[in-house]
Amino acid sequence: MTFRTLLAGVLTLAFALPAFAAGADAPAIDGRHLGLTWLIPFVGILLSIAILPLATPGFWHHHFGKVSAAWAALIVIPFALIHGVPSAAYEIIHLLLLDYIPFIVLLLALFTVTGGIHIKGNLHGSPSMNTALLAIGTVLAGWMGTTGASMLLIRPMIRANDDRRHKIHVFVFFIFLVSNIGGALTPLGDPPLFLGFLKGVSFFWTTTHLFSEMLLCAIVLLALFYVLDSYWYRKEGRKKPDPTPETPVRIEGGVNIILLALIVGVVLASGTWKPGIHFTVFHVTLELQNVLRDLALVAICFLSLRLTSQKSRSENGFGWGPMLEVAKLFAGIFITIAPAIAILKAGKDGALAPLVALVTGPDGQPDDVWYFWLTGILSSFLDNAPTYLVFFNLAGGDAEVLMGTLASTLAAISCGAVFMGANSYIGNAPNFMVKAVVEDAGIRMPSFFGYMAWSCAILVPLFVVLTFVFFR
Repeated sequence: MTFRTLLAGVLTLAFALPAFAAGADAPAIDGRHLGLTWLIPFVGILLSIAILPLATPGFWHHHFGKVSAAWAALIVIPFALIHGVPSAAYEIIHLLLLDYIPFIVLLLALFTVTGGIHIKGNLHGSPSMNTALLAIGTVLAGWMGTTGASMLLIRPMIRANDDRRHKIHVFVFFIFLVSNIGGALTPLGDPPLFLGFLKGVSFFWTTTHLFSEMLLCAIVLLALFYVLDSYWYRKEGRKKPDPTPETPVRIEGGVNIILLALIVGVVLASGTWKPGIHFTVFHVTLELQNVLRDLALVAICFLSLRLTSQKSRSENGFGWGPMLEVAKLFAGIFITIAPAIAILKAGKDGALAPLVALVTGPDGQPDDVWYFWLTGILSSFLDNAPTYLVFFNLAGGDAEVLMGTLASTLAAISCGAVFMGANSYIGNAPNFMVKAVVEDAGIRMPSFFGYMAWSCAILVPLFVVLTFVFFR
């Protein structure tokens, strides 16, 4: 079974079940009746993403869509046979229409638009210039996404340091800051936060509630980078370079900057404009503002492709491969996560009751320290978007409550998912993308465990400090 076949089957099931839609209540999964064996496909697909690209890169490159489809089929087929087609269809359609499609459409828009912005010219990779580029990338990541900011700035960063002997640390810190830490500013910054936005978290909630945590991490990492880069720079025996670039720096595809601002406006409008118009597809309620948002984002993609020259995209190394990989893998992830979410919704009556007890204090209140570290540890080795979704639901799943009385818990979950995605190459999609681009330029990056040596030495102590400052 291929990914395309599975997706076609799911969509056919979605729109060919009028007889099943007659009931007054949605045929949702009752998580109290699900055992932990239903979590095997979810764990399996995440472990596949973590291990197969490293163990069998050739197989993974050609068959990752089939792997994703196979794990998804292990949920769809048995569940339809055991619990009935209506329940299976409802849960899958619910995740596709309310979570997966909006998630992929936003990533597609950011990927397409930022792929049309080409920064030409060359900068000198001095400690001050490198630190400035990292700082700019950290800020941009919150508004154009960690993927967009990473793909926009990684090639100028490579060119700026093309004559440096010691430069591995430059790209390691690039992953720390631009591909992860900076994404905490808005729902556009990192996929987990956009999932929270889809669940009802206000657009600027992350800006106000995660700003201090992000700023502390950014300042510490930028300062540490400057000291380290200055040491290696002096060790190379370099003198202060001419501040004039070797070639003038200019931006091609500037229209995409306008389109990027339009993306921000469209997403913000969808969270603030509430016309109260909605319609239902097999018990799933779709709100007008969200449908119009997704359609507008698709239209922006077409505008970007039409208004940007192919030469600029080619020079930018733009290709659809990374986006196709994300789309196929996350289709499987969102389908296999359905039983996990249902079990978590059952709370103490579900099979994950020990996990609920672990993150709950003796007084019945959430333990923010455990939420921060458990979300973070799983985000480090699995994927931070579904991990965020799991712990969001474990904390109750009510956005209004989480933004209010449980704001510190939501902040802990958000910081754990966004920040600790930097702990390994597989914690966040841009990490691997940056590694691939840097290695394609002929620069040897640290191995999987070599990179983790960097993150354990630098990030883990920083997160311990963060725990005592914000989550105790």
